[in-house]
Amino acid sequence: MSDPHHPEGPGLGDVLAAQKTLTGITRVTAVEGSRYLGDLVGAPVHLKCENLQRTGSFKLRGAYTRIAGLDDAERARGVVAASAGNHAQGVALAASLLGVPSTVFMPAGAPLPKIAATREYGAEVRLRGQVVDETLAAAEEYARTTGAVLIHPFDHPDVVAGQGTVGLEILEQCPEVRTIVVGIGGGGLAAGVAVAVKALRPDVAVIGVQAEGSAAYPPSLAAGRPVALPEVSTMADGMKVGRPGDVPFRIIADLVDEVRTVSEDALSAALLLCLERAKLVVEPAGASPVAALLSAPEAFDGPVVAVLSGGNVDPVVLERSLRHGMAAAGRYLSLRLRVPDRPGVLAALLGALSVADANVLAVNHVRTDPGLGVSEAEVELQLETQGPRHCVEVSEALGAAGYRILG
Repeated sequence: MSDPHHPEGPGLGDVLAAQKTLTGITRVTAVEGSRYLGDLVGAPVHLKCENLQRTGSFKLRGAYTRIAGLDDAERARGVVAASAGNHAQGVALAASLLGVPSTVFMPAGAPLPKIAATREYGAEVRLRGQVVDETLAAAEEYARTTGAVLIHPFDHPDVVAGQGTVGLEILEQCPEVRTIVVGIGGGGLAAGVAVAVKALRPDVAVIGVQAEGSAAYPPSLAAGRPVALPEVSTMADGMKVGRPGDVPFRIIADLVDEVRTVSEDALSAALLLCLERAKLVVEPAGASPVAALLSAPEAFDGPVVAVLSGGNVDPVVLERSLRHGMAAAGRYLSLRLRVPDRPGVLAALLGALSVADANVLAVNHVRTDPGLGVSEAEVELQLETQGPRHCVEVSEALGAAGYRILG
């Protein structure tokens, strides 16, 4: 969806104009150093904290820039958007600040905190569809029938220009930067950052990151055109985009140095690291640059700036992601043991775990399974450990105490 005023997408002048438009509206978010990641990479690593932006993500930058560019007649018709969270909140707040009525379509299963926040920012929220593609179709139909202006989350030059202000801030805050790592869903943020950075500092590498289960850019770049994935699957809701946007795709193909992919385990580990080490709540999509650094620290030329693009994580998703991250980091251990079915055996087993410094999270004691002998029981344990080495030590301690581990 290109724009006649910007046939090839925005340039540096558009990003600089967006920066002026956003003065006093968006925050110049902090850049914080990470000693842990710096030690891994072997060079300074800084975190650009867009998770602390107003509405909890970078999306306000593009939404406000786009709506501010509408003429009076367009503003009078109102705006409409489709989103599962971050873009919804960005559009709602931007429209309210500019006095423009907004309607936001969200999937029926969108997290309740995100629905509530979008309403509180001033939008009329309508729940349609189960996935964002269905929700977007409803928003497009609403735009056709009412004349409201559709505010696309990434496929418009003004949106890309607004997101590009993140790149301007990085160059001002960390002029020594050699590599900028940024997550990619539809591509608006990475494209905007690349436009700004490559115009001012062509020596700085811009690296994009996608979740493996929704990585539409690698096959699209190989084909030379946007290619739709048959399905997308990832915990990173902000990256569940099955097809690159036309406008950002052209820019990313020309200016982004590389697009890497990361696993679900890496996303969980990154989210956990941000929380524990940096004391920052970051959603899985926002933690993707950190996941890339954890997965291949030797691949990045420092100093590095990793963009934490958002922090709007549903508490249920946060709990699940943290649990997954702890398991991926070797801090959870699941065991099944066959033991004699007699008094005191379970207490002795728990005592052996206490000696091994393993924290018992859950115990399932099975005595009636047909596969068990008449005097046998099976115990399933969920343990919290101190890391991979400790997992091995706990298993060895149980074996030395005479317990037979089944798996």
